[in-house]
Amino acid sequence: MGNKIINMDTVANLKARLEKIASQAKREAATLRTGRITSALVEDIEVDYYGTKTPLKALASFSSPEPRQIVIQPFDKNAVEAIQKAILASPLGLNPIAEREVLRIIVPPLTEERKQELVKVLKKKVEEAHIQLRQARDEAMKETSAKEKAKEISEDERFRMKSEVEKIVDEGKKKLEELFLAKEREIING
Repeated sequence: MGNKIINMDTVANLKARLEKIASQAKREAATLRTGRITSALVEDIEVDYYGTKTPLKALASFSSPEPRQIVIQPFDKNAVEAIQKAILASPLGLNPIAEREVLRIIVPPLTEERKQELVKVLKKKVEEAHIQLRQARDEAMKETSAKEKAKEISEDERFRMKSEVEKIVDEGKKKLEELFLAKEREIING
């Protein structure tokens, strides 16, 4: 009975780790701009706020009055300049306009060249997620082999566990591929 619990822990840990990898990949893909601009594009930018690096989403609220526009309303009006500097320094190539107590970002339509660059960045992010996926698989496989060597599980259980691990990893790969294809369409058609 104890062997089943140990094995299920391996599977549960792997599933949790793969879910975390997929969530991270999804968040990173959201930072790539498409035809419609969302606050996800800028909300994780680190702002030097009174000497502390703080994510923009902790300092301001966001709205999108038009498809190609983001309005950033800082909670502290004295943070406008720091937020503007952080956005200008980011690799996004955005130019925020300070209007009294808010910042307005108007994003021009993407050129075909820029769309292709964004697809390349997306491919790189998805490949990084695939690498993490493979590392999680390898660790689960090593853990299963170690349990067999320690006589915690039988050889048959090890084969079943490895098969289960592969099945879970294949599902994770499928999720990542679906994410990539959906975001690629969004970039190209946006």
